[in-house]
Amino acid sequence: MDAKTRILKAGARIVLEKGFCDTGLAEVLEAAQVPKGSFYFHFKNKEDFGLQLVDTYAETLKAGWKKMYGDENLPHLERIRGLFRWQTELFRKNDFKGGCPIGNLSLEMGDRSPSFRKKLDRVFSELKKELAFQLDQARQGGELPDSIDPEETAGFIITSWQGALVQMKVSKTTTPHEVFDRMIFERLLKTTTAKNK
Repeated sequence: MDAKTRILKAGARIVLEKGFCDTGLAEVLEAAQVPKGSFYFHFKNKEDFGLQLVDTYAETLKAGWKKMYGDENLPHLERIRGLFRWQTELFRKNDFKGGCPIGNLSLEMGDRSPSFRKKLDRVFSELKKELAFQLDQARQGGELPDSIDPEETAGFIITSWQGALVQMKVSKTTTPHEVFDRMIFERLLKTTTAKNK
């Protein structure tokens, strides 16, 4: 593993635990076991490191989502539902520490740095776009009525999910996910037996 990858992997873990502002470069370099010079060879400054860290988090999230969405043995809605169950289980196993790195950085840096805000907004837009595509596939397959707007619904689901993650973090329970799951999949996206029903 090259130095840049080691720095990003170590940084990703520490930032998820402590937040970006409370993470020192020295502890990242120590965890990555690379000299200070290596950091400035790959990153202009701490903000540049943070922006590249967003890309690292985004790629990890997208890989997980792609895996869940790719299960052709399940209907599209069950793939989506399974995605949030999978994320909740990972969160529970980590004692509800960390959560969504993109959501965390948005809360911490979204109103502090225009560069962070733009990059984080782009990541959310990409995640919403992919979810909207899955919802549209479900609609075309007769799992949802034509009245469902995939893009608007995807935006609402992502927003609701971020809120559920915050609530799970402070309550240390999966109850917020259980409420999210019922409201989204048993009410908002209640399946239909026929298209246009």
